[in-house]
Amino acid sequence: MTELLQEARVALWTIWNRRWLALGVAWGVCVLGWLVVALIPNSYQSEARIFVQLDDMLADQIGITAAARDKDIERIRQTLTSSVNLEKIVRSTRLGDTVSNPSQMQTAVAGLTKSIKMVAEGDPGSHVFKITATSGRRDLSDADNAQLSQDIAQQLIDIFKEQNLGGSRGELRDTISFMDQQLAERSKQLEDAEQRRLAFESKYPDLAGGTDAIISQLNGYRAELRNVEADRAAAQSALAAIDGQMASTPKTLDTPGNGGPKAALAQARANLSALQARGLTDSHPDVIAAQKQIAALGKQAQGPGGDYGTPNPAYGSLQSIRVERQATVEALTSRAAALRQQIMTVEANQAQAPAVAGEAKQISRDYEVLKAQYDKLLADREELRLRGQVETEHSSVKFNVIDPPSTPRKPAAPNRPLLLFGVLFIGIAAGCGVAYAASKVRATFATAGKLETTFGLPVIGTVSLAMTDAGRALAKRKRKLFMAAAGSLGGLFVVLLAAEFVQRGMIA
Repeated sequence: MTELLQEARVALWTIWNRRWLALGVAWGVCVLGWLVVALIPNSYQSEARIFVQLDDMLADQIGITAAARDKDIERIRQTLTSSVNLEKIVRSTRLGDTVSNPSQMQTAVAGLTKSIKMVAEGDPGSHVFKITATSGRRDLSDADNAQLSQDIAQQLIDIFKEQNLGGSRGELRDTISFMDQQLAERSKQLEDAEQRRLAFESKYPDLAGGTDAIISQLNGYRAELRNVEADRAAAQSALAAIDGQMASTPKTLDTPGNGGPKAALAQARANLSALQARGLTDSHPDVIAAQKQIAALGKQAQGPGGDYGTPNPAYGSLQSIRVERQATVEALTSRAAALRQQIMTVEANQAQAPAVAGEAKQISRDYEVLKAQYDKLLADREELRLRGQVETEHSSVKFNVIDPPSTPRKPAAPNRPLLLFGVLFIGIAAGCGVAYAASKVRATFATAGKLETTFGLPVIGTVSLAMTDAGRALAKRKRKLFMAAAGSLGGLFVVLLAAEFVQRGMIA
């Protein structure tokens, strides 16, 4: 702590020892700084607040909700600062006095864009818009800049009111008229596309659906052919089973007491079965003899006069079933042949007319696109028409100016008193800094302790400053001059502050 106090004493002594240098630097910095501050033009800001309430029960019922209206207000807020509207403001205020060509108009619009701010506040369904307009032109006086900022804010309110209350309805009518023209054009295009599609379908009925339809049709025929082939194979198997049953079923039955070849044949077969049941093989003499007897009796039974029995009912039933199954096999065979022919025809069409298939697909796609566009335009047109009727007959948009554009009484920027004080502080700090830096260039020792610390040697003693009466009088005069010069710097600061407040009072 002692070292810090010593360093502070050294710094103060150093600055006081070179006080004229510090004062001169402070005067130079302050004069230059205050001149720069004086050259900064004042900017005046006019503020206004407007209230827009959106509340319509009928609009909510037909789908025009407060959120939809909020979007409209937001859209108008964004377009409020468009180039067209800003050009209107330029022409209707003093900003247009110096505008004589498009280039100057663009420059004026660009500057006006930076000086306008519009902020929306509030809950959904009602909004408070705060409009802020700033003017700080060098070629205008403070009073003119204050009036110009108020005029800009008033023009913004007028444009906002026009676009919200009157402009939207006219814009809605123009939009509906434009959509009617588009619907008429789309209707004509849709009719032409429909005629082209009908003509193509009548000329190429098999290719009307395009390549996709051909492939789908071909896949359908092939799947059906596979099913028919499977059914025919099953029917043929059933027919073969019936043929096997009929082969083992006699056409007639022998009645008891009825002789003849058939009865003998039956008896011979029974004997053969008995021999085989005893375990005799086909090479046994008795079995061979029985087989020869059966063969002989079989020939006799098939010859003239061999049928001596009654018709077998089972055989007749099997014969009827066989006729039915034979008809099923023939029908399935015919259906399979017809499907193969159709598949060949479709494959031939696909191979011979790829361009026609592509044309069919293009015609179908064009028709669907035009129909979708027509339906969407029609729905949008009806929605806009209904919305226009609601806004015309049942609109409850409330527009009020809460705070009209204010007439600024003091500049919004710059904060000149604060800048003047800041320049004074910087000037004094710069003077002290220069004086302290100069002491470091020409090293001196303010205290004996500093000298002892620097060289590491004990200081035996110090010689006090001895001044004559004339020297003391001269030093006193110099202090008075210094105080006067320093007071003049402070006095100039006070004069500049007073001039600033007087100027503000003149604007008010």
